[in-house]
Amino acid sequence: MEKVKIEILGLSSSQSQSTGSFALVLGEVDGERRLPIIIGMFEAQAIALEIEKITPNRPMTHDLFKSFAHAFNYEITEVIISDLKEGIFFAKIVCTDGARTMEVDSRPSDAIAIGIRFGVPFYTYESVLAEAGIILTDDEEIVEEQDEPVVVEKKGDRLQDFTIDKLNEMLDEALKAEDYERAAKIRDEINRRS
Repeated sequence: MEKVKIEILGLSSSQSQSTGSFALVLGEVDGERRLPIIIGMFEAQAIALEIEKITPNRPMTHDLFKSFAHAFNYEITEVIISDLKEGIFFAKIVCTDGARTMEVDSRPSDAIAIGIRFGVPFYTYESVLAEAGIILTDDEEIVEEQDEPVVVEKKGDRLQDFTIDKLNEMLDEALKAEDYERAAKIRDEINRRS
């Protein structure tokens, strides 16, 4: 099967799913197709913390996995979003001990959270992208998930366009909502202006 390299494009709260769901948007590195995956709040937090390089007071489960793998001389070499069955994505974590290579089945959210910690590349198969990948036009900024849209970002809603006072207000709102990824982006924009 033909592998396609993908990268994380965004992580946002899902407006079409139940409370606590997030949309993880993966994108083709050398293409325009996007792969939206709905994930849980805890997995989204684990991904966001590592992207933002925020170290929690105690290790999260994915940090424990990394420590465990290193203790037994295993390395992760890649993560593959391997399949889509009945609307559910599946993933594999490819690991090696130097002598043999193994594939471990995983949920995509956990595989991505672990892959980020190991700094490995992410892939999917052409068949998965052909079935679930979408292409956004220049004016379109939503991801279609079944019949309901998931808002990823809006043009004109860039943090650079807001005043410092508005950014501070938005930061307070993001922290109250426990949207730590958005809070970190707002904080970075405020710090950039200081």
